Amino acid sequence: MSEPTGAARRRGPFKVGDQVQLTDPKGRHYTFTLEAGKSFHTHKGAFPHDELIGAPEGSVVRTTGNVAYLALRPLLPDYVLSMPRGAAVVYPKDAGQILAMADIFPGARVVEAGVGSGSLSSFLLRAIGDQGMLHSYERRADFAEIATQNVERYFGGPHPAWTLTVGDLQDNLSDTEVDRVILDMLAPWECLDAVSKALVPGGILCAYVATTTQMARTVEAIREHGTFNEPSAWETMVRTWHVEGLAVRPDHRMIGHTGFLLTARRLADGVEPPLRRRRPAKGAYGEDYTGPGGQSAPAQEHKSPAQKLREKKEREQAGQEAAAQADAGPESREDSTES
Repeated sequence: MSEPTGAARRRGPFKVGDQVQLTDPKGRHYTFTLEAGKSFHTHKGAFPHDELIGAPEGSVVRTTGNVAYLALRPLLPDYVLSMPRGAAVVYPKDAGQILAMADIFPGARVVEAGVGSGSLSSFLLRAIGDQGMLHSYERRADFAEIATQNVERYFGGPHPAWTLTVGDLQDNLSDTEVDRVILDMLAPWECLDAVSKALVPGGILCAYVATTTQMARTVEAIREHGTFNEPSAWETMVRTWHVEGLAVRPDHRMIGHTGFLLTARRLADGVEPPLRRRRPAKGAYGEDYTGPGGQSAPAQEHKSPAQKLREKKEREQAGQEAAAQADAGPESREDSTES
């Protein structure tokens, strides 16, 4: 028996209830849901839905204005960029990084905080499958409602692996033995205690933040918490290319900065994280720096090669003087002390 949200919904001829993405001659997309007896209208004419019901994916339909449209099921990246929004969506380039770098696998038990419009929830549900578990937390009820509608529209109904709770993660998280936690929120550092208790040893925490200050504070809080390994932080940028005969060049527009990602892994209980071997650069922690716990971090001293050479010569000179005093005998040392 096929799974309710699996491959059966992505294969075969078009049927009633399917999402269809039309592409016009200029590459513009139009997405709608197939319904028997209805028609799709554009400024270039219309055509009945019945022409596509039962037709294979990849068919071409023509409107009454004789304009051809290519009909395909929308890919999930296409869908999340065109779906109704309550909050900003997680872009496909970042969702792909989360799925890969947080190692989201079929059957995984995942907790997500910050549902927004349901973009990342849809990607996570596709990855964990019907046998996994995704428990999402959203503070705003209006965002949760929009996300629910978007997710159910894509999967054709409620997803069996999804639970959505309206409220703060740190106040409501009761899940245990969680494999992965994804935080898409303003202050991920506030949830570290709750997340640490929920994650299994070796589990992954992944945070998605918008600014450098959020990223820096989250990383420092993870280091100070003591139950995670050294976090990694990065961003991705995507640039498409124009390819037309000999005219091969990068496009003038690209998807640049959308957010920062960082990951860290849960250590076993009672284990202290290993000390970092790389020392921070000079000035990384100033005397006036106040860390996440309110403690002032001392500046790391950094010496140039010239300073090191000068100090070496001073030590050698001091050693030679000490040796000369030792060779001079006790009387010389006493005279030197008295003087």
